[in-house]
Amino acid sequence: MVGFASILSVSFLCCSQRSDPQTLVMIIESSPTNLDPRVGLDAQSERIGELLFDALLTRDDHLNVQPGLAERWEMPDPLTYVFHLHHGVTFHDGRPLTSRDVKWTFDSLLDGKIRSTKTATYRSVDRIDALDDFTVIFHLKEPNATLPWNLSEGAIGIVPYGLLDEVTAKPLGSGPFKFVSAEPDKEVILERNDNYWGSRARLSRIRFIVVPDTTTRALELRKGSADVAINALTSDMVLALEKEPKLAIERAPGTILSYMAFNLRDPLLNDVRVRRAIAYAVDRQPLIEYIWRGFAQPAASVLPPQSWANNPNLPPYSHDSEKARQILDAAGYRPVNGIRFHLTMKTSTEESTRLLAAVLQQQLREVGIALDIRTYEFATFLADVTSGAFQFYSLRWIGGNEDPDIFDTVFHSTNIPPKGRNRSFYSNPRVDVLIDRARRESDQNVRKRLYTELQELLAQDMPYVNLWYFDNVLVHSKRVHGITLNPSGNYNFLKTAELQ
Repeated sequence: MVGFASILSVSFLCCSQRSDPQTLVMIIESSPTNLDPRVGLDAQSERIGELLFDALLTRDDHLNVQPGLAERWEMPDPLTYVFHLHHGVTFHDGRPLTSRDVKWTFDSLLDGKIRSTKTATYRSVDRIDALDDFTVIFHLKEPNATLPWNLSEGAIGIVPYGLLDEVTAKPLGSGPFKFVSAEPDKEVILERNDNYWGSRARLSRIRFIVVPDTTTRALELRKGSADVAINALTSDMVLALEKEPKLAIERAPGTILSYMAFNLRDPLLNDVRVRRAIAYAVDRQPLIEYIWRGFAQPAASVLPPQSWANNPNLPPYSHDSEKARQILDAAGYRPVNGIRFHLTMKTSTEESTRLLAAVLQQQLREVGIALDIRTYEFATFLADVTSGAFQFYSLRWIGGNEDPDIFDTVFHSTNIPPKGRNRSFYSNPRVDVLIDRARRESDQNVRKRLYTELQELLAQDMPYVNLWYFDNVLVHSKRVHGITLNPSGNYNFLKTAELQ
């Protein structure tokens, strides 16, 4: 803390200089990899893409889908979705947006004209019909209640008919901002779409500057050469910048989940009693205070509390070292010279992950578990996680856990690697049944009951230890007003922000 405060007292010449007082300068950690909304998967591509492209549907603060380009929709039967488009929507070059563009966007994926991993998301779609200019019909191969979520902002946006790879070089959408230019590893520039069909943005221009180094990001903000950064600083840096008279901090609950996952093929961790004991041994509160300075909230489910499907009544795994010891004793794992058994936790070299592992090592030692830590570069670490070469690890879900279809992705037995991302190798027939029924059920109240039971089973089986949800923390200059954070931590606040 002292070291960082002293760094802030130094003026760095390397920081960017503000060139246009009417331009909002926002710091991002890396360049978007592809602003074609059919292709880009990284956070920057999706979040900047949401400003450039409109989707059929949007998402509210409870992670429900709401009207977007489609002003309304209906399901005449479980295999058919009918969307009715707004009239008068135009792309940035002036051409009208019609159902033909919607059909093309998805056909270009499904027919293989565009190569993208997003294609698999729409595998339940049989065909798409453009009934007239403002009516588009999705015909499904099988019922899929998650389709509307995957047609909403953040998942995909609508591109003009006939465009293929050229969207990567020059993104052309219908959103509130238009693409101006991009230089890899340096900047992306957008300007306001004055002909936008919805509420017009108040910012005339946005310049996203790429600043990979965390300390430099803080210096840019302090110097005034940047206006905004969201979830891009350490907690200590946020606390230091909070004292700066020209800066303000916005904070709101977020959906990004930090979790620990077990390999259930491991002889020790296949025993649910061991997993439950570890869950009781973990004390989240000092971890939240020590590593994140309070900028996080304890998690009980993979789904964030904002989700309509979240179960708020899950049985708690509050910190209880004595209970953890009792469970391990009863299971026959009695200590020898204070050690019951060894476990290995694999981590990446990222600082907060290493700190988490070090504290967990101390907490597990209290119940007689010796934790060995193995640290690797992220690519190596992720390769081991993907291949199942681990006992347990910690990672984050960013965005993917906002829809309950996450349960299919990470807990359905058919998604055990290499077919999917059930990296815990978890299998429970009842869980599979609940997931399958919920995916085919169109009544959200029924789906909620199914997901409630599902979360209770997962809390009992404990393939994951859910640690915490990160708060969204935005630092901005006081010349920026009208900021409203949403749970996802995306860049939609730029649609209402203004400079004064």
